[in-house]
Order: sequence, then C-alpha cells, then structure tokens
Amino acid sequence: MDGSGKLYYGIKEVAEMFKINASKLRFYEKEFPTFQPKKNRSGDRVYTQADIDHLREILELTTEKGYTLPGAREFLKSRETARRENARMMGKLLDIKAFLQQMRDSL
Repeated sequence: MDGSGKLYYGIKEVAEMFKINASKLRFYEKEFPTFQPKKNRSGDRVYTQADIDHLREILELTTEKGYTLPGAREFLKSRETARRENARMMGKLLDIKAFLQQMRDSL
C-alpha cells in the first residue's frame, strides 16, 4: 500500500490511513465476520495488508457505493460463495482435462 514493507499495522496507523476513528474499526469487526484482525500477545489488534485491503473494500461498499451494512455483508458473503463455487468447478475441469489428455496419449 504505502511501500513501507511492514507486515503488521497498529489500529492507530490503520485509522489514520482511512481517516476514521479506531472505534469505527472495532465496530466493523463486530459487523463483518470476515474482518477479524489478529491480536498480539498484549491483546492489541494487528492488521495485515489483507486486512487493510478488506477494510478498504468494506468502506468502498458502504461509503462510495451506498450499501447498507447488512447489504455490504451480504454482497461480500455472496461473492465469497461464488469464489468457492468457481474454485470447485476449476478443480473438476482440471480433472476432466487430465483425463482427456490421458485418453489422447493412450491412442
């Protein structure tokens, strides 16, 4: 994101990145089950780049695209379901491809 090469960001840093309060970050953790940053030994939240990207997506849906919180939650859930279905289908297609190549080679 900012090219600093950091693996983890504190809640204050993330809040400043998005110009929001830390309390809003904690609120989104409760509202979006897919947004769950890890906590370090002292119990402080640590955000990875993936967490930050996910938060960016949530904020885009709610602020720019006008989704309500339940609507954004449903959108993210349905997209994840579609991804899993696509991955399952790709696995089946790769199995079929391998079978057809095996058939071709045996001719």
